[in-house]
Amino acid sequence: MDVQLGDILVMKKEHPCGAHEWLVLRTGMDFRLRCTGCGREVLLPRVKAEKKIRRILRGGVQI
Repeated sequence: MDVQLGDILVMKKEHPCGAHEWLVLRTGMDFRLRCTGCGREVLLPRVKAEKKIRRILRGGVQI
């Protein structure tokens, strides 16, 4: 899966704050993501994160 810095990931399950969108801050073996709703940052293993992605938004365009 082609995930780049600055992409917005729309996840299948929502964060407790109610947001589904996450901003990609770091890629590699792990993804560092920031919730667009509350600003919480998390570090997820790449394999686990890729299973939870519904779609990728790059510059406001769905991929």
